[in-house]
Amino acid sequence: MSLEPKSRERRKPGEALLPWLLPLAALLLWAVLSHGGLVASYLLPSPLQVLSTAGDYVLAPLGSAPFAGRFWDDAQASLGRVAGGFALAVVSGLPLGLLSGRLTPIKRLLDTFINGVRAVPGIAWLPLALVWFGIGFRSTVFLVALAAFFPIYLGSSAGACQVNPLLLRSGAMMGLGRAQLVGKVLLPASLPHILTGLRLGLGLAFAYLVLGELTGVPNGLGAMIMDARMLGRVDIIMVGILLIALIGRLSDRLMVGLIKRCFKGARVI
Repeated sequence: MSLEPKSRERRKPGEALLPWLLPLAALLLWAVLSHGGLVASYLLPSPLQVLSTAGDYVLAPLGSAPFAGRFWDDAQASLGRVAGGFALAVVSGLPLGLLSGRLTPIKRLLDTFINGVRAVPGIAWLPLALVWFGIGFRSTVFLVALAAFFPIYLGSSAGACQVNPLLLRSGAMMGLGRAQLVGKVLLPASLPHILTGLRLGLGLAFAYLVLGELTGVPNGLGAMIMDARMLGRVDIIMVGILLIALIGRLSDRLMVGLIKRCFKGARVI
């Protein structure tokens, strides 16, 4: 029996449809509830109505109807806030997590403080963020960075902690310096845990993006949802939710693909 890892088997024809089963079931239930009159249209617009509204929001000329043509400006503003906050979380959480995972004194120094702050819900930070940074870009970036930091830190710490010390000693014996050991041994060996933390952090970044944009900023997908709530436009609210889900999913796949490309020999999900 060969001890070499088996090559990836070809997917069966039905497996390609498996990821779409739950979305299709949710869409079918939505259509039944709305078209069947089980839920009032002002509470749950039909899928066709939401699709039509989404088309106006994305493609119609700006100003031709309420919310028409706002998508590109809103998406650019939201993605800029997510990118800024997530980058701050990675720059701070990744190295601190690696240090905590490899050095016991650093772990003892950081863990009590970080886990204490982590227990504070995000909504509790919102008033303080508004006092410190005001309404706008900086408050939202602060909230996004705060939310994404913790899973990135914990994932990096867990990944670094489980790296076999023999791998690092072997690299040192081969003449690798400290920076090379981190880049060529520690990071690839820790990558499954790090990637999990990054993906969780990115998901929380989009959640806290909406929290930050509900405070009165002039643009952004969260601001659009708040404006729609004030006008009673449930169809626009659902368009915003679906677009955030779509952009979040695409961002996740892009990040995973980029990491796989940068660390081709590492084992990633």
